[in-house]
Amino acid sequence: MPRVLLSLLTALALLAGPAAAEPKPDPKPASGAGVALVLALDGSASITQGDLEFQLQGHAAAFRDPSVADALSAGGALVTLTAYSGPHSLKVLIPWTLLKTPEDARRFADRIDATPRGFQGDSTAIGSAIEEAAKLFAPGGDGGGDGGGNAPRRVIDLVSNGFSNSGLDPATARDRVTRRGVIVNGLAILDEFPWLEEYFEEHVIGGPGSFAKSAMDRASFIEALRQKLILEMVSLPDHLPRQGAGTP
Repeated sequence: MPRVLLSLLTALALLAGPAAAEPKPDPKPASGAGVALVLALDGSASITQGDLEFQLQGHAAAFRDPSVADALSAGGALVTLTAYSGPHSLKVLIPWTLLKTPEDARRFADRIDATPRGFQGDSTAIGSAIEEAAKLFAPGGDGGGDGGGNAPRRVIDLVSNGFSNSGLDPATARDRVTRRGVIVNGLAILDEFPWLEEYFEEHVIGGPGSFAKSAMDRASFIEALRQKLILEMVSLPDHLPRQGAGTP
C-alpha cells in the first residue's frame, strides 16, 4: 500500500475514534412526580360568580389540609389549575407546578387565592375540556414547562355542576384520552342536578381506577376534593376504588 494512502487512512481512523466513543445523550429527565394532575374547574354560565369562588376556595383549602400535604411525600405531584366553559375555552390559571412538601402545597394554595377572577364563560363543554386538558401533558403544551407527560400517572380532575351541552361528546373525548393512558376523574356539584354523579360515572370518567365523587355544599366539596386528591397522589391504579366507564 503506498505510504501516502496508509498515512491518510491512519489519520481518518484517529479522527473517527473519539467521535465513535462519545456517549449518547441522557434520556429526557423524569418529571420528579408520581402523578401529573390537571385540575379543571367549571367556569360556565351555569356557575354563578359565587360558585366559581366556591370552587377556587375549596381547592385552596384542600391543598392546605395536612393530609393532602402529607400525601405528597408518596412521590410528589405536578399540578396545573385550569378553568373551562364552552368549546376550546380551557384556560390555564396556574401552570405546571411541582409539589413535594407541605410548604409547596401551601404556596400552591396561596397562588389559587391570588388567581384573577372574571374568566366566566358561556356553555358547558365537558368533552372539549377533557380533550384540551389532555393536551397539557405534552411538552410545550399551554400548561408550561415540559408538561406532565413523564409522570407515571396522568390524571384530569374535572369539576362541574352541570352536564355537557356544547361541543364534543364527553364520552367520545373520554375514550380518546383514556386510550392514551390518561385517567379522567370527576367531582359533581349537586346544587342543580341530583343525578349528576351518575352522569359523570357513565359519560365522563374513565381509565384504570377512575372514580367520581359528589358534593352539595362548601364543607362537603372540600372533603370530597381532599379525599380525591389523596387517592390520586398516593394510590396505584390497582388499588383505586373502581373501574370507570370507558376503561380500555
